[in-house]
Amino acid sequence: MDIKINKNTVVVFDLDDTLYNELDYLRSAYKEIAEFLDPGDWKALYSKMFSLYRCKDNVFEFLSTTHKTEIGFLVAMYRDHHPDIELFEGVLDVFNAIKSKNGKIGIITDGRSKTQRAKLLSLGILNYIDKIIISEEIGSEKPSSANFEAIENALTGAEYYYIADNLKKDFLAPNTLGWKSVALIDNGRNIHFESHKFMTPENQPMEWIMSIKDINIE
Repeated sequence: MDIKINKNTVVVFDLDDTLYNELDYLRSAYKEIAEFLDPGDWKALYSKMFSLYRCKDNVFEFLSTTHKTEIGFLVAMYRDHHPDIELFEGVLDVFNAIKSKNGKIGIITDGRSKTQRAKLLSLGILNYIDKIIISEEIGSEKPSSANFEAIENALTGAEYYYIADNLKKDFLAPNTLGWKSVALIDNGRNIHFESHKFMTPENQPMEWIMSIKDINIE
């Protein structure tokens, strides 16, 4: 899809499963936890953890029982670790193209401030972003319009885009506010995969893309 950019264009992105696969954050955290709990045989433990996760078993309960470790400690390790994650192919090309046209870039993401900012730092994109809205920091989660209005208040523009992946909560507010909404279709590795339940007109985006590389900045 084509997006025409000028100084009055604000392109806002979701983070998890839009700029990278959140499953890779989980894998990164599991690896760090496994290395901590069983440094001599961490790969076998990691493999079991990931298998338990895929089978929808409680991984932290398993670890708490087998390694005599408090669940709260494990959850803190998960949330506070420094993630090893990578951007989807094409993200930096799109960011550079937007900036070359004097457009603005924002992020609207749900989650804890420390966790989400660690992801952004690991992805190496902080210098591109003009405004970051994180649910914990403003006390509001999508689909609340407050998160999107916070972008409007921070970044003056004539045209706003929101590019995200979760039909349950991502597009209700921007559709209502008159933004142009774009859905990145699940690549088969998304954490949330129940979009088929939310194919109503108000939940659906204006445009669909298979890949970030499908965005052409003009």
